[in-house]
Amino acid sequence: MKKWFSGLLVAGTFAALYYFERKRPLRPRVEAKLTNTARNLVVAALAGLTVNTLEKPVADRLTKFVEEKNFGLLKLFRLPPPLETALAVLLLDYTLYVWHVLTHKIPFLWNFHRVHHADLDLTTTTAVRFHFGELTVSVAFRAGQILLIGVSPAALRIWQTALLMSVFFHHSNVRLPKKFEERLEYLIVTPRLHGIHHSIIEDEMNSNWSSGLTLWDLLHKTFRSDVRQDEITIGIAEFDEHNEMS
Repeated sequence: MKKWFSGLLVAGTFAALYYFERKRPLRPRVEAKLTNTARNLVVAALAGLTVNTLEKPVADRLTKFVEEKNFGLLKLFRLPPPLETALAVLLLDYTLYVWHVLTHKIPFLWNFHRVHHADLDLTTTTAVRFHFGELTVSVAFRAGQILLIGVSPAALRIWQTALLMSVFFHHSNVRLPKKFEERLEYLIVTPRLHGIHHSIIEDEMNSNWSSGLTLWDLLHKTFRSDVRQDEITIGIAEFDEHNEMS
């Protein structure tokens, strides 16, 4: 996948969802959209700088190493390139599920990840609202993913593109036809499903950990679709007022 095409897909997805969440909102807004967007993009700017200066150089070097040395689990099987790439993307998606669970269960990681959950509105821009500390720590995990699985440069780029499109989609405040979304949610994470994960209620937050395929939640029995959106309060109990929010 060419870099320019990947960038076009990601930017186009973000722009379309940002537009449609104004036209077809799933949940009433708590904050003014421009205020919320500005805050989230400021946080995202530092996060993006962290990814580009720390994660990208490491990931680029390691995927080239994997390709040159035939290193990693998938390289042991000498699979056809399309099949190897598909399995790498699948395993990256699963291991990201594991990482997401860890960011909630390990207090050190939660101290960073809670900044993402502290948003009082769940929107397209929430998808990029991550503390730079979480992304710094995640570099080691990403390196482990690449080396253990045996991820090629092409597989990493496909996964990163698909992941960004997915997180923009399921964080968006876009109302889809309910019947359509009920079918879609058994394949990929949807706005209604991820709304449950961003609930202020801990039992609801501890569900729907997947970032791409909902298969992982279904397998681990952490899938929930039984909470109405109008019963959900977005955020975390630690920051239940505007002036307390990070």
